[in-house]
Amino acid sequence: MLEIRNLTRRYGDLTAVDDVSFSVEPGRFTGFVGGNGAGKTTTMRMIMGLLQPNAGEVLWDGKPITTRVRAQFGYMPEERGLYPKQPILTQLVYLGELHGMSRSEAREAAGALMDRFGLGERTKDKLETLSLGNQQRVQIAAAVIAQPIGLVLDEPFNGLDPDAVDEMFALLSEFTKRQVPVLFSSHQLDLVERLCDDIVILAKGKVVADGPVDSLRRAGETHHRIRTESDLGWLRDHAGVQVLDLDGAEASVVFADVAAEQAVLAEAMQRGPVRAFGPTIRPLSDIYREITR
Repeated sequence: MLEIRNLTRRYGDLTAVDDVSFSVEPGRFTGFVGGNGAGKTTTMRMIMGLLQPNAGEVLWDGKPITTRVRAQFGYMPEERGLYPKQPILTQLVYLGELHGMSRSEAREAAGALMDRFGLGERTKDKLETLSLGNQQRVQIAAAVIAQPIGLVLDEPFNGLDPDAVDEMFALLSEFTKRQVPVLFSSHQLDLVERLCDDIVILAKGKVVADGPVDSLRRAGETHHRIRTESDLGWLRDHAGVQVLDLDGAEASVVFADVAAEQAVLAEAMQRGPVRAFGPTIRPLSDIYREITR
């Protein structure tokens, strides 16, 4: 398990990362979200040892992480870390060797990954000749080529179309099935919501929420959707009901308690057929706005 404890990073008077703590569980996807300047990339760089924290520590299996352990991680930086004018295969083999693979092992692994991504015929091409989406595929291949024990990926799905996202997620899922912890950042909240088991939300350098996706959805007030065959204007005067949105026979409300919920249901049924009545699954984007504003 990867644990981040009380990480702090300052740049002069600016505290970019402020006492950040969270964990990335084995075999789970943890989404790392926050606005520009929230501190995500700085935190990831400290995890990987590229930046030294002013305070706090990174633990692996309960012990301070070492250079040897970090060398077994797969890391994808926010800005592509490959060489645009070098052949793809040459770079992947070189990176595999840096992780301790033999040249033949690295060449075999790189070839298999490129075949999987439909780039098997382009391994001798320079990286810059590929589309941005295919360059992203190569960057992900570089992160996973040496069968890492942990993955730290900064915006891995940036620039990928929906089919490519599914393709990359399938690849990364092979690692979580082997209990590899995966931390990745993204600005695409709908994507994080769909793919992640756990979420860490950062705002102004601080963790403002973290935990399983379902737990975050259940936090705070529960919204209910009601749809009938008659006008629901009477809800505005009903005790224990906060009307969030009302459009004729459809409404979104918050109930003060279960008694108010049941009273509204009973009255709605007296007034005519009820086509929908129940709690709605709140999108992560709504929760994110509430927490960070």
